[in-house]
Amino acid sequence: MGARWKPQGTNFSIFSRHATGAELVLYELADSPEPFQVIQLDPSINRTFFFWHIYVRGLPQGIHYTWRVDGPNDTKAHGFRFDRRRELLDPWTRAASSTLWDRNRARQVDAENWPSMRSMIVEDNYEWEGDRPVNHAPENMIIYEMHIGGFTRHDSSRVAHPGTFGGIIEKIPYLQDLGITDVEFLPVMAFDEQDLPENVDREKLSNFWGYSTHSFFSPHQGYCVTPERGSHLNEFRDMVKALHKAGIGVILDVVYNHTAEGGASGPTINFKGFGNETSYHLDPADKSIYRDYTGCGNTVNCNHPIVTAFILESLEFWVKKMHVDGFRFDLASVLARGEDGHPLQHAPLLWNIEFSFALDKAKVIAEAWDAAGLYQVGAFPGFRWADWNGCYRDVIRRFIRGDSGLIGEVATRISGSSDLYEKDGRRPSNGINFITCHDGFTLYDLVSYNEKHNDANGENNRDGSNDNLSWNCGFEGETRDPEIVDLRKRQARNFIAILLLSQGVPMLLSGDEVLRTQKGNNNVYCHNNELGWFDWTLSETNRDMLVFVKQMISFRRSHPSLMRDRFLTGQQMHDQRFPDISWHGSTLYDPKWQDPDSRILGFTLAGLSDMEPDIHVMMNMSSESVFIELPLVSERQWFRVIDTADPSAYESQYSIKAMSAQNQLVVERKSVVVFECRHLRT
Repeated sequence: MGARWKPQGTNFSIFSRHATGAELVLYELADSPEPFQVIQLDPSINRTFFFWHIYVRGLPQGIHYTWRVDGPNDTKAHGFRFDRRRELLDPWTRAASSTLWDRNRARQVDAENWPSMRSMIVEDNYEWEGDRPVNHAPENMIIYEMHIGGFTRHDSSRVAHPGTFGGIIEKIPYLQDLGITDVEFLPVMAFDEQDLPENVDREKLSNFWGYSTHSFFSPHQGYCVTPERGSHLNEFRDMVKALHKAGIGVILDVVYNHTAEGGASGPTINFKGFGNETSYHLDPADKSIYRDYTGCGNTVNCNHPIVTAFILESLEFWVKKMHVDGFRFDLASVLARGEDGHPLQHAPLLWNIEFSFALDKAKVIAEAWDAAGLYQVGAFPGFRWADWNGCYRDVIRRFIRGDSGLIGEVATRISGSSDLYEKDGRRPSNGINFITCHDGFTLYDLVSYNEKHNDANGENNRDGSNDNLSWNCGFEGETRDPEIVDLRKRQARNFIAILLLSQGVPMLLSGDEVLRTQKGNNNVYCHNNELGWFDWTLSETNRDMLVFVKQMISFRRSHPSLMRDRFLTGQQMHDQRFPDISWHGSTLYDPKWQDPDSRILGFTLAGLSDMEPDIHVMMNMSSESVFIELPLVSERQWFRVIDTADPSAYESQYSIKAMSAQNQLVVERKSVVVFECRHLRT
């Protein structure tokens, strides 16, 4: 499928079951006003079953092309949207160009011969120099969610090519120093930057996050330095290879639940023109109406055999040809819906992904819900699928905010959410724990705002979630009040500490380690500007927070007991000083499970070997300091290694700054304290 170039010639092939005719349109350049050749395909020669194909001799690389497809246009009864006036982008293109694209013009019914997006003929060849996917063990992963463009677009990044794959390469030392194991990139597949709500100012705003994919085999041209040379594939590969050399895995956020074509009023880019009735969920009573389970106008018909094959081919391409290490699936519950829209436990697409030989080592992570109310966290079809643990996010936000009566669920979440995963034989690593992600408040905004402030989006503050489970620490927004600022920073440290002390796979949002703010905007999907960019001056301004995050990551990675691949049992192994986990309140072994006012929880976690220190954690989210005791140990002593109420302890590595502690002490309000049990000779 697509265009396959060789020096002798190029083979073109597309799928269109109900088309009655097809033309291949060839352009010299992405912005050539007229084609230099139009080739009409002969169905008796150039059609095999439902595939239209033609071999063209002597075409050089760099030539651009589109398709015109003819056929019935009966939208209501059959969902057909064939229109031979419109030029279509190849769904299998390896290099998509949107140089002349105008989404508003393309939406017009009479947009005859208006320039479309175009595909570019490129040679798919690259020297990998022995590179292979990193393939970290899931339980050892620490994921860093980030935006390719936003990470280096700010002037303060001081990279040679801001906002590109190359810019990421220059910042690899920062990622290594931070200590994360895997990056999770917001969408990198080619997307429509002009896809915005109708009344939004397109002069100032654009589709920044990229959840508007139109080409599932092409890297986004906006992240390339020289896309006009067809460098899409190789610039992305250069980045992957460099990250792998640094030991960092690459996970892609992929959007197979909807496309950039939107609903009935959206433009025809490719899928609508080649096979609208196959590609999308349509209302059976009126097939001009798109069923919208995504909130984006259309829903991909993922479990139609042809669409399933297309998505699987795309995923396998990114693993085999682009060497990525895994995928996070946006609104993944859509992928579980059958052709009638009802959820399937044995959805063909999901189980094809599960058992694909090409994907057998790739991480597969589900955002296990959709916009139509299907919520599958802990119940997503398949065995090795991990999912974003929204239950973890919500209860930890509430606990640190100061809500009472949560300690039972907090304990369940910290210990790996066995209630969600253990019953099906899954593991703690099936849960991706997170506090913040791209969608919502940043960490600093979570402790600085009670309400969203999205007016800059141009939708009268209607967009974005209204339920943020946040607390502004006593004042809405920016303030210079030192007590409030100190409390906010302590709360931010509390979130990071608990996240990295929890069983399961932690995910951090890029910029949280330097307290990046979006000024209360919890939906910066349209802000390719300073509101959505990483401000690198913050790495100095908030250096204390950056050091703390590094130390928490280092602490986690030095303690295998925090990265178990099996659930905790509360039982004591013969070579351990303690059960694998013991729970406490303000007094030892008395966590006050039934107290509706409790805001205090502690636990002792046994090391997996005599070489690993046991750890004791106390979390006090009440408004008062509390007096606690430490478990008695012989020939050892407890050392305080982390205290979110004492930022002076983070000027150097925790192991150097550790302080000897007695068996009794005070834990400050709104703080997390961690102790290590070490030999006295330490």
